[in-house]
Amino acid sequence: MCFSEFGRRVEENASGGTDHGAAGLALGPRVKGGFFGAPPALDHLDDGDLAFTTDFRRLYATCLEHVFGLDPAAVLGPGYAPLEFVRAG
Repeated sequence: MCFSEFGRRVEENASGGTDHGAAGLALGPRVKGGFFGAPPALDHLDDGDLAFTTDFRRLYATCLEHVFGLDPAAVLGPGYAPLEFVRAG
């Protein structure tokens, strides 16, 4: 599995491109395709970024539990339920 924060900002930068944003993605043979979490709104930006709707620690919790077989609460503390984007394997 490969996990990245390679999202992009909505607003254009001074050179006509876009900078890194707050979105993330996961790739791999056990990753279920699709969009997880509520879609962000273009009319509700957070300093030029799409406002996140899923805490990144839930992505970490998913990897800790489903990939490494660890208890996410022992590492992250309580309150970060894993997402269902990893197939059993």
